[in-house]
Amino acid sequence: MLIFLGLLTSFLSFLYVTAPSIRKFFAGGVCRTNVQLPGKVVVITGANTGIGKETARELARRGARVYIACRDVLKGESAASEIRADTKNSQVLVRKLDLSDTKSIRAFAEGFLAEEKQLHILINNAGVMMCPYSKTADGFETHLGVNHLGTGVTTYAVHPGIVRSELVRHSFLLCLLWRLFSPFLKTAREGAQTSLHCALAEGLEPMSGKYFSDCRKTWVSPRARNNKTAERLWNVSCELLGIQWE
Repeated sequence: MLIFLGLLTSFLSFLYVTAPSIRKFFAGGVCRTNVQLPGKVVVITGANTGIGKETARELARRGARVYIACRDVLKGESAASEIRADTKNSQVLVRKLDLSDTKSIRAFAEGFLAEEKQLHILINNAGVMMCPYSKTADGFETHLGVNHLGTGVTTYAVHPGIVRSELVRHSFLLCLLWRLFSPFLKTAREGAQTSLHCALAEGLEPMSGKYFSDCRKTWVSPRARNNKTAERLWNVSCELLGIQWE
């Protein structure tokens, strides 16, 4: 038993000593474009923390007018204030958006259209994971209501990797694992790179609707590429939301 504990301790010590190199290896791709965004308008959902916040920071640094759309306005204002101070960009704004309530979504859209003539970049970052069973204001199961119906249709789907963020806050076990293995996980800034790549890199238009990970297009299962399944999902989603498309 003592030998086993000694070996385990040695192994864990080795892991933690080499953690920076291991994390760097798994950090993934980096958005390398230098494009600037003066005059461009950006909306990022859930940008008051984590990956969304770092994405907002970088786009503000490039000169965009950034709307942080989030449920908790106080946290949003705190994040916006930090980003404005860091980037010297005063055009970082906060607007209330609760993706679990279609009335809030419509109110946000109407307010945005009253303020802006164009939207150049939309990043659907907000989401939930492993919530206790609950329903949205419209009666949908929370994961379905927020992550799919509330978010809507995205141009690109991205996987940021395993990131130290608040997404796992509803799971005590995952929170514990995240703390234990935090030296090996991506930072929020590293996790934001793929979103930034899809938002900024030139020449991606022909790849609209593709799946990206680590700043490059990646493999998708055949089921996810089935057009009939996609059409059915679209129709069912519209039916649930009471939306009619001409």
